[in-house]
Amino acid sequence: MQKVSISLDETVLLAAREAAKRRDMSLSAWLNGVAAEALAHETSIEKGLQGVAEWEAENGPITAEELAKADAILDAAGIGIKRESARAA
Repeated sequence: MQKVSISLDETVLLAAREAAKRRDMSLSAWLNGVAAEALAHETSIEKGLQGVAEWEAENGPITAEELAKADAILDAAGIGIKRESARAA
């Protein structure tokens, strides 16, 4: 472990302290866990974007129709992001 100094907005700090307390964790341990989760999520997104770029390099750009089909599949599974334009379609 390495000790660092960070600055947080007061409301973020208070909420983080409460979250750590609810989990019976130190603030440092809670922040470390949240940061690790965020980094794993970011890595997953980057890998997904890389995969899409590779697919598009071989197959051409994904069409609006293909994106709409993918959105519908994700929405049906309850994991899609509902966008205003998608709801209007």
